[in-house]
Amino acid sequence: MIIENINQKNIILASGSPRRQEILKAIGVNFKVKLRSVDEDFSNDLKHAEISNFLAKLKADQFQDLKANDLLITGDTIVWHQNQALNKPSDENHAFEMLSSLSDATHEVISSVCIKTLDKEKVIYDVTKVKFRKLSADEIWFYINNYKPFDKAGAYGIQEWIGKIGISEMQGSFYNVMGLPIDKLYLSLEEFVD
Repeated sequence: MIIENINQKNIILASGSPRRQEILKAIGVNFKVKLRSVDEDFSNDLKHAEISNFLAKLKADQFQDLKANDLLITGDTIVWHQNQALNKPSDENHAFEMLSSLSDATHEVISSVCIKTLDKEKVIYDVTKVKFRKLSADEIWFYINNYKPFDKAGAYGIQEWIGKIGISEMQGSFYNVMGLPIDKLYLSLEEFVD
């Protein structure tokens, strides 16, 4: 079985995201979380998936000391809307601005993953289209005040209140919007195990 093969590796998840940890645990992967600080600046020349691909690889590049049996997984998620990346909001007003722009509109959530061993590296990504119905200012403020979405790209978590009451349509993977395209990651991990 593939999970048994994967778990023979020393899996390192370089992500503090509880959502990524939860999704990986849910398919039976054993892993340790190791975090290394990285400056997540990127060039304005990068667009769409180029941004999340670059950041996922940048996070993996911090681990130059992998051992023979190590398998590193890093990830990055952005919200792409009106031809720009919405990252994590800096404060309440910024979150309100972001969610107001997503209201009554369709955006794309792009999650990239870098898988790295001593001798191999691969970057994968997935794109999900998400549409919010028209959200009232009261609904947006209720969400911000009660859920504090400051660690989330685009200022929202699909699994939280605003996702449940506000999302009217979705094309693609739910888990990708949570931050980990687990179906694509699972298939890619097969290439890294004997």
